[in-house]
Amino acid sequence: MLEITPHLRVPLEEFEWSYARSGGPGGQNVNKVATKAVLRWDVTHSPNVPDDVKARFIVQNQGKLTTEGMFITSSERTRSQLRNKQDCLDLVAALLLAATKVPRRRKKTRPSRASKERRLQAKKQRSSTKARRREPGQE
Repeated sequence: MLEITPHLRVPLEEFEWSYARSGGPGGQNVNKVATKAVLRWDVTHSPNVPDDVKARFIVQNQGKLTTEGMFITSSERTRSQLRNKQDCLDLVAALLLAATKVPRRRKKTRPSRASKERRLQAKKQRSSTKARRREPGQE
């Protein structure tokens, strides 16, 4: 069971695993052992993730989703298959935790009078700088 919060848990049976030969460190071991862990998870059909969290997760991680809604990630950072598998699970947990946080709504504000005046003053300053570069009589 992958526990993200006390109320959000995903059973490990929902994840599909595959393993492949990994690049990177490992010496002769690299050519013999499949240490790269590839995790596939069908987010869209997961009954354990609330719909609002699911929607935010999908929006935030569009680059790692297939057109069918499968989330795919892999890890080959270590020489151990077990640690790479745990690395993938940690990544999913972190991304789901980020998706549980509801973004604050933006409060509409107007620019202050002073900020408007500063902006106009800066525009006048820039305009006069460019005007001084021109040849006399081009106005």
